[in-house]
Amino acid sequence: MRGLKSLASSRTSASDTAGETGTKRVKSDQEGQGRQERLALPAQVMSLLEQRQMASATMAAFGNTTMIGVPKAGSNCIDRLPKEMHDMKIRDDKQEAEAPVVDGNVTETGHVIATTIGGRNGQPKQTISYVAERVVGTGSFGIVFQAKCLETGETVAIKKVLQDKRYKNRELQIMRLFDHPNIVALKHCFFSTTDKDELYLNLVLEYVPETVYRIAKHYNRMNQRMPLLYVKLYAYQICRSLAYIHGGIGVCHRDIKPQNLLVNPNTHHLKLCDFGSAKVLVKGEPNISYICSRYYRAPELIFGATEYSSAIDIWSMGCVLAELLLGQPLFPGESGVDQLVEIIKVLGTPTREEIKCMNPNYTEFKFPQIKAHPWHKVFHKRMPPEAVDLVSRLLQYSPNLRCSALEALVHPFFDELRDPNNRLPNGRPLPPLFNFKPLELKGASPDLLHRLIPEHARKQVPFLAL
Repeated sequence: MRGLKSLASSRTSASDTAGETGTKRVKSDQEGQGRQERLALPAQVMSLLEQRQMASATMAAFGNTTMIGVPKAGSNCIDRLPKEMHDMKIRDDKQEAEAPVVDGNVTETGHVIATTIGGRNGQPKQTISYVAERVVGTGSFGIVFQAKCLETGETVAIKKVLQDKRYKNRELQIMRLFDHPNIVALKHCFFSTTDKDELYLNLVLEYVPETVYRIAKHYNRMNQRMPLLYVKLYAYQICRSLAYIHGGIGVCHRDIKPQNLLVNPNTHHLKLCDFGSAKVLVKGEPNISYICSRYYRAPELIFGATEYSSAIDIWSMGCVLAELLLGQPLFPGESGVDQLVEIIKVLGTPTREEIKCMNPNYTEFKFPQIKAHPWHKVFHKRMPPEAVDLVSRLLQYSPNLRCSALEALVHPFFDELRDPNNRLPNGRPLPPLFNFKPLELKGASPDLLHRLIPEHARKQVPFLAL
């Protein structure tokens, strides 16, 4: 076990605990895990499998199990990773410098802070004042609080992040690129200072009251399954957001999990948030492998890959979908290595070729041989086969075999959503599902477009000749 701890801690200077806080800042990408660590990983997996009685006799009895991924006692599915993994050392540009700087600590309840917007391209300057109402999220990155605009009465969320003047804030840079109904909107930003001369960036975002995490937790407390219609709606809208940022913008989110999926509980309109770990992935350039919250971490990241693709988001999306179907995390690892054990218990031992696809630099292969557990036994017997099939297409060891977000949208699992007569249980119409942006349909074939957009919704995409 001492070896397990040393392996997990050696991946970065950040802690690998299951808590939301207590992580350290990582300022540069790492270029690999090293030969010694690659040699150690198979031995650590074997040790952990033996310790948890995963020998052949256990696996023989395992075939009668109908549920996989039961959380261990005391485990916590929240694994906050460093939110300051910003390796892009670019000096502040004029665009950021133009953001106003105000004096004050708006996170104190009842405190009012005023800033200005406009003033460019002939627009008049306008003063906007916010009063802090309550803190809605905290972490090593900073704090998120709910606030109200005094001029308009609009409720917003303000994400306040401590700035290091030596580094450009990638989250602001990326969010300025987005315009999509399933991504939380950036309204504007401003800088604020404190008595200690600390500089904070404040991102003013649209406020969405709930998260998929809290909604799923509500059903768990009631000992109920989330209605399948809601699972379909949330999964579909996640896929839309990923199709847009992956194919249209070229951004990888790198922290897809239920906590980062905002939901309006009345309309069930979902919006992806928290781009603090997001990055434009450039082929040939290394990236940090210790990224993404543990339960949703793709196996190539556990293998120390540094030249991965946006397929890591697809894996995370598959984990979220499986969790909503099961009512609990599918791969509840207690550490980085244990996460791989949980994956092997379901997908079986990866082949040499699959390991090569995940990390070409990983040449040693001495893992214990475990057979894959049939997907239909992972879920309960009444689970629709379309749901099981989609999960299996998302959770593939080889990143290039995972279906893309756009391909997932046309899967039969979502056919119910294309029915024009479908309604929410409260009688309201479904949230907007077919108001596609040109960028999110980039590269789609005519056949895919025909399957993706039902006839009754084709007037919503006038830029396409369907």
